[in-house]
Amino acid sequence: MIDVQAIGPDDWKAWRDLRLAALGEAPYAFGSQLADWVEAPEERWRQRLSEPGAYQVIATIDGTPAGMAGGFPDNDTAELVSMWVAPAGRGQGVGNALMTAVEDWARSTGATAMTLSVVPGNDPAHGLYLRHGYVDTDEPGDLMADGVRRELVMRKQL
Repeated sequence: MIDVQAIGPDDWKAWRDLRLAALGEAPYAFGSQLADWVEAPEERWRQRLSEPGAYQVIATIDGTPAGMAGGFPDNDTAELVSMWVAPAGRGQGVGNALMTAVEDWARSTGATAMTLSVVPGNDPAHGLYLRHGYVDTDEPGDLMADGVRRELVMRKQL
């Protein structure tokens, strides 16, 4: 059974474990690098989970951590960030559960649209976002850590 829970600063250890696993398993998918976070002190983890208005969730399957995602408000648009599903959770509905939780949160804040960024070539994630109604935009995304590739920005009306 998939369970999705909103988390806060007191849940920093669980989020840290998932974030480090994500950065180690899929370094190509994130703007951050494992080296930027692996030695981070507790306060940095807590601060990341304390950003005003932000929403962070962790998904578990039968109690085992299986994924994470977050949302940040930006006027009438919310941004999906830090989405990752552990290899053991892929194909099990974890991505759908995380997307639904963040989209529901965004609607509850009054957001009328959501944006996200995905690395070109990350076809499983891109496919998940397309299935959830996101469309590619012509907006330039941020440069990736390699300084060469840009993220692909996607948008969805809520």
